[in-house]
Amino acid sequence: MKEKVIVAMSGGVDSSVAALLLTQQGFDVIGVTMKLYSLDQVDLPDYYRGCCTLDDVEDARQVCSILEIPHYVLNVQKEFQTFVIDYFCSEYEKGRTPHPCIACNDKIKFSFLMNRAISLQAKYIATGHYARIEETPNGFVLKRGRDPTKDQSYVLFGMGQEELKHTMLPIGNFPKETIRKIAQDAGFSNALKPDSQDICFIPFGDYKQFLKDRNSSKSTGDIINTDGEVLGTHEGIENFTVGQRRGLGLSTGEPLYVLELDHQSQQVIVGLESGLYRNETNLSKVNYVSGVPPQEPIDVQVKIRYKAKESAATLTPTSDGASIIFNEPQRALTPGQAAVFYKDELVVGGGIIEPMHKKHNEIQTFSTTCPD
Repeated sequence: MKEKVIVAMSGGVDSSVAALLLTQQGFDVIGVTMKLYSLDQVDLPDYYRGCCTLDDVEDARQVCSILEIPHYVLNVQKEFQTFVIDYFCSEYEKGRTPHPCIACNDKIKFSFLMNRAISLQAKYIATGHYARIEETPNGFVLKRGRDPTKDQSYVLFGMGQEELKHTMLPIGNFPKETIRKIAQDAGFSNALKPDSQDICFIPFGDYKQFLKDRNSSKSTGDIINTDGEVLGTHEGIENFTVGQRRGLGLSTGEPLYVLELDHQSQQVIVGLESGLYRNETNLSKVNYVSGVPPQEPIDVQVKIRYKAKESAATLTPTSDGASIIFNEPQRALTPGQAAVFYKDELVVGGGIIEPMHKKHNEIQTFSTTCPD
């Protein structure tokens, strides 16, 4: 009997080719498109690169028709609202900068969809992520995608052994150009469809307006410098992120940057760019892909945001997470973002960057000649 696989199909070329490859490998493939939210706007902007439009659902349906496999649409709007959108808004209101794709992968694609796969008697789920899963004598490992320009292992750091055991990532060994060529050869109408780039549930790209429409507290506060002097006021710390320069509403003789956001006092602390550089951070909600934390400090390469380059660091497990000490100071270690650690191609794990809770006049500064 063929093994059954549920493929999460967004309507994009990557998940479409994932379904094609698994079909060619002899699996019993079922395409599933998850309806994450409803777009109220009739006319989306030309630059919109999200998902969940009627066209996306139709693209997925057409691919399934060509492959002669079943296609279902699952309504997961309630779960997406709770675990992604509400989380996104709550984090910003706390002065943090979340990564909604990580929450979506963790709570929707590799949790909700896995449960649905079980109900459909499927052994695996599959996605169009550019990353690789391999089985070794010591368990399953998660690796970077072969195409370094498309590698998506960063957003998958929350996967553990059970998820890896029941997940397939068919396109992780291919470069993007090959994936598009495969789709063209198969006659897929979405072969040249642009990649998703936006926060999918904010089609017009204005996340500040999105937050403003949903923030009932309407909190205000002071903008202060590192000496505690009030330079101005603001209409909510959710409008700021660490490292921000523009839009501060200040007239000063030198450029100032957001160094810290204090949720308790609702203060935005600003200072010179040199104050953005730190060589250490603490992490919460740490996950180790192997399921086993290291017993002593280990040398790793760390990405502090999705498109950042890896930086050499020492990882030390702690009772409530982990600490990271970088070999070179890092610019704008941003609370709420993920720090993901690697050993060569392997994803060791990752966690969420936490504030260091320093007094303003103790913020460490470094020369701005440090690498960005």
